[in-house]
Amino acid sequence: MSAVDSGVFDIHLLNFPDGMGKLVFPSRSNETHENKGVSSIPADILETPKHYTFFMDVPGLSKSDIQVTVEEDNNLVIRSNGKRKREDGDEENCKYLRLERRAPQKLMRKFRLPENSNVNAITAKCENGVLTVTIEKLPPPPKSKTVEVAIA
Repeated sequence: MSAVDSGVFDIHLLNFPDGMGKLVFPSRSNETHENKGVSSIPADILETPKHYTFFMDVPGLSKSDIQVTVEEDNNLVIRSNGKRKREDGDEENCKYLRLERRAPQKLMRKFRLPENSNVNAITAKCENGVLTVTIEKLPPPPKSKTVEVAIA
């Protein structure tokens, strides 16, 4: 079985910087009894010099249906309750002739955030069926200066 078949990727082969591997390919060890039967939300992740931005499709859900939290160990968690209201006709004796759209499902996705994520500066918005979560990066630590001291 190859590395791709087993779901394991060598991050260095894909030219991801250190730490980005956990963000892009989160560990499957997060699957617990609590989230069995819960659908995963597909996500695109954009890194800029100042922040990380997550784009997730959440069709039919409003911002009140979605919960964005940061849990222990810098885990970003996106959940939905899976309740989408069906549109009913305004008149009496209305009935659906066809139901092709999938029934609402609970959605959840977890991401391990890099150490330079500022979990106190997270914004989220849900617009036109797309959830956008932006996490600012912490400024890099100051570089240490080398001072040459003359020996007397």
